Amino acid sequence: MPVPRPGPGETVPAGALRDVLLRSRELGFLGPGEIEVHVRNADAFLTALPGRRPAGPAVEAAQLLDLGSGGGVPGLALAAERDDLRVVLLDAAQRRTEFLEWAVGELGIADRASVVRGRAEELAHEPDLRGRFDVVTARSFGPPAVTAECAVGFLAGPGSVLLVSEPPGGDPDRWPAGPLAEIGLRPGATWEGVGATVRALEVVAGCPDRLPRRVGLPARRPLF
Repeated sequence: MPVPRPGPGETVPAGALRDVLLRSRELGFLGPGEIEVHVRNADAFLTALPGRRPAGPAVEAAQLLDLGSGGGVPGLALAAERDDLRVVLLDAAQRRTEFLEWAVGELGIADRASVVRGRAEELAHEPDLRGRFDVVTARSFGPPAVTAECAVGFLAGPGSVLLVSEPPGGDPDRWPAGPLAEIGLRPGATWEGVGATVRALEVVAGCPDRLPRRVGLPARRPLF
């Protein structure tokens, strides 16, 4: 049976998203837990997103990049739920990006979601991606220093935000204010969902031109 597709201005039916995420789990891109657990994790990101912008010809859609999109959580779920967002799903692996491309078509959201394959350290220096996004999301992408460095080059500047999934409790010591300030970020609010925690890192200054460093360096020589 084909997956139901949304009409213009409609969100994706919940059953359609669930079917796509089931396929993701079958392929090994999502963990073995219940699909509803993954959806609840995405819902925590949904709660943390900025509100909808007023509609109008002069208002540009908010731009969101999902870092290490993998099995589609939260990126696919956010694109499915928020038809006002323009979402880029970024991953370095061919099999995962092929799945994401299939999922975008299957859900009927190609008008608002696209897939990019490559390493974040390199793509964050590409002119059409650098400094473009109002929101970057990251779920289980890497340690705090790696996630922050790989994300900051994509963010549009003051007013934009990095949203990161956190271990239960949201330990503030994971995000030290001093080192974050050196790359233009500061710790923001935390949202507690059902089985999920999301922390905001707010952009307060432009990203240094040198960041992110070349592939592998953020992990081998973390900034904090």
